[in-house]
Amino acid sequence: MLTTEKLAEPLSLAHGPAMKNRFMLAPLTNTQSHADGRLSDDEFRWLTMRAEGGFGLTMTCAAHVQAGGQGFPGQLGVWDDRHLEGLTRLAAAIKAQDSVSSLQLHHAGIRSPKDIVGDVVGASDDKDTGGRALKTAEVEKLRDDFIAAAKRAEKAGFDGVEVHGAHGYILAQFLSPEVNQRNDIYGGSLENRARLIFEIVNGIRAACRPDFQLGIRLSPERFGLKLAEVRDVATELLSAAKIDFLDMSLWDVKKEPVEEEFQGRSLMSFFTDLARGNVRLGAAGKIMSTEDAAGVIEAGCDFAVIGRAAILHHDFPRRALADAAYVAPSLPVTEQHLRDEGLGSAFIAYMKGWKGFVVEEAA
Repeated sequence: MLTTEKLAEPLSLAHGPAMKNRFMLAPLTNTQSHADGRLSDDEFRWLTMRAEGGFGLTMTCAAHVQAGGQGFPGQLGVWDDRHLEGLTRLAAAIKAQDSVSSLQLHHAGIRSPKDIVGDVVGASDDKDTGGRALKTAEVEKLRDDFIAAAKRAEKAGFDGVEVHGAHGYILAQFLSPEVNQRNDIYGGSLENRARLIFEIVNGIRAACRPDFQLGIRLSPERFGLKLAEVRDVATELLSAAKIDFLDMSLWDVKKEPVEEEFQGRSLMSFFTDLARGNVRLGAAGKIMSTEDAAGVIEAGCDFAVIGRAAILHHDFPRRALADAAYVAPSLPVTEQHLRDEGLGSAFIAYMKGWKGFVVEEAA
């Protein structure tokens, strides 16, 4: 029987406030913001309900740092001061629930829809999307815009930010030896391909106040990424100690690696065994019960990152801490269930695109 007591323990971070427990809300796409990136009332309600539901840290969806980096309709923006009013309201409301507030910084790169951004850009030219390679000066501008977005989040009152380096978005595109075919200082060796990530991390740490929190999300598979390389990047990030937490998106915390030479142990174990000093480590991927969350802690992580289960119950942490046998509702669920859990119509429509998530109504 796994102990669940550790899930209730506070977790200190090297900078800024501690998490009151070991539950972090995953940054979840919800398509509820206004077309210009301003926060909507629906997105405000969705996120503040999760803070009320007991999450130790409540993270926004991916917020794009450049207008041309938008990844989906209705995406939250952090690229212009027009976004400050909504972000300030959101940060205050999350913190009022004794939840640490974090805004995720994002640029979709070649995953940006052409009909939204027009000029699709990435690490290299991409024939499938029609995306073009950023010039070196544009890469430097991208770096500076990530840092400026962090400063904007700080101004809005967020406790910190998370840099989105996962899921084949622009920082993962630079990291990938398959996608990145550059021949400047941002291409070639792993050191060069990871350069942008480290310049952003170092830049945010230097530009923001000493108690501003900084996390990064990485994924070690898919999108042309290599497990050994992502592990090397994670090792460097942990040893440099500029970040407060590393959020590993694993799709399934119990899975083995897809690369044959690494099979025979869990994907998560390639990160839990790294020396991390005062940097905290968390993992996301099909954590749907108290037992799942406790298992992540037992396996060596410091916190559990909750995604789909937090859509199904806004108060997943409260339920999990109260009941060692708690399991999130089974799928599919009704639209009314999702409405009751604080999802607006745009979010419900988005979830209908996830096979088997929402009950299909009879025609």
